[in-house]
Amino acid sequence: MTTESTNSGAADTSDSAANRGKLRPPDAPVLGPRPVYRPHIDTHTASAFRRPSGLSGSFAAPDRARSAAGPEPVPHRPPDAVLAEAFGRPEGSAELLQRDPEAAARDDRIAGPADPWRDPAAAARLGAPALPTPQPETLPAAERLTARQVLFGSRVAPRALALLAAVALVIGLLGGLVGRLTAETASTLTSRKVTLAQVEGGDEPHGQIAAVADAVLPSVVSIRVTVGDNGATGSGVVIDGAGYVVTNNHVISMAAQDTSGRAAIQVTFNDGTRVPARIVGRDPKTDLAVIKVDANNLTVAQLGRSEEVQVGDDVLAVGSPLGLSKTVTSGIVSALHRPVKLSGEGSDTNAVIDAVQTDAAINPGNSGGALVDMQGRVVGINSAIRSETGGSVGLGFAIPVDVMTEVAQTLIRDGTMHHPMIGVSANTRQVANEVMSGAAVADVQPDGPAAKAGIVEGDVIVKVGDREVTGPDELVVAVQMREIGETVNVTLIRDGRQVDVPVTLQSD
Repeated sequence: MTTESTNSGAADTSDSAANRGKLRPPDAPVLGPRPVYRPHIDTHTASAFRRPSGLSGSFAAPDRARSAAGPEPVPHRPPDAVLAEAFGRPEGSAELLQRDPEAAARDDRIAGPADPWRDPAAAARLGAPALPTPQPETLPAAERLTARQVLFGSRVAPRALALLAAVALVIGLLGGLVGRLTAETASTLTSRKVTLAQVEGGDEPHGQIAAVADAVLPSVVSIRVTVGDNGATGSGVVIDGAGYVVTNNHVISMAAQDTSGRAAIQVTFNDGTRVPARIVGRDPKTDLAVIKVDANNLTVAQLGRSEEVQVGDDVLAVGSPLGLSKTVTSGIVSALHRPVKLSGEGSDTNAVIDAVQTDAAINPGNSGGALVDMQGRVVGINSAIRSETGGSVGLGFAIPVDVMTEVAQTLIRDGTMHHPMIGVSANTRQVANEVMSGAAVADVQPDGPAAKAGIVEGDVIVKVGDREVTGPDELVVAVQMREIGETVNVTLIRDGRQVDVPVTLQSD
């Protein structure tokens, strides 16, 4: 009883080895096999990759008989015609491109002549050229050409040659005729037979300026001063037949101040004559000097009077500007009694002149020349210009003829010149207000005329005698117009009051 029960229980147990892995439920449906997918294979691919015919497995079965007989030769198809022509052995040649590996003996000899580049022991030699040198062909002898054949390329009949010569002759005659006519026409444009006619002047005289210049030029000279290698030029006016010439002090001051004995003064006249000159006297306070030459038959300038000169009068400036002698410029008198201070580098001139102002062109070198009116009379000595550039801009200044006459006569007689003085310092300044202007006194010389008259510092001088004073330069001119020892009334402003002070002028 017990044994059967045990066997029966063992057969029905679910964990038995026979039932292991059977996990599907007993009531699950049974599925059929999955269909195999086989892709389509085209004919070309199948012929290239399919199994050879008669072979069922992956590898062919070994053939005992074929293995014993040796390897089966691999069939080769014939090469393409293009490859055979490019790489094939030349026709009739038995030479191989490589050695036969099964040859019994190796022949290392090189076909043809030995190559010295491959054999280091070979002697140097010149090989045959790569291309044969062609031999020149022998040309057959040609017929010698005549002149007609060379000129015309073929034979020309003599008649044709004669006709060509006649045509050439006619053309030459026509060319000569045309050339002759052209030459005759051109000769009317240029001719050596033409004489230009000039019209002679009538009996009418030249203008007044030309007449004045012609009369004054012989009395005006050029002056050149040299001291060693240094030099200066200017002009001068002959004022006396004895050889006295007036000029500016700054023209000859270089020679006057020389102490080396090398100074020389040369005067050139209008006709080109050159003579030496010596200094007679000079006055730095009026910028005038007199020199003397030894010459005969001099043309003396005519001297006018300052009182007859009026603003607007026509005048000529005669001299040697820029070293150009016998130069004449014209203009008018543009102002009178113009105080102008004169000084210059290298000169001891320290003057204030009561100038005649003119717009006649005056340039460096005109200094000492003549300013003349339309009657040919000297009315001033050209002395200065006012310009920003140093050239003439229509403002020239001349020393009045009256001042020149007085100073020249004194220098010729005494050799020196003295002037009246008032005794105030040179640093007098100009002052002005709404009513008047004048010269303010900054310093008074001890024991001078101004000090003796009671003029003190701070006084403003507005008048000397009958001449108005508007500045320090005009004060100097107003004093110099008086005489030495003369008592003159000086009007001044002191503490806002006008005061008249008599002053007796003294010599400088």
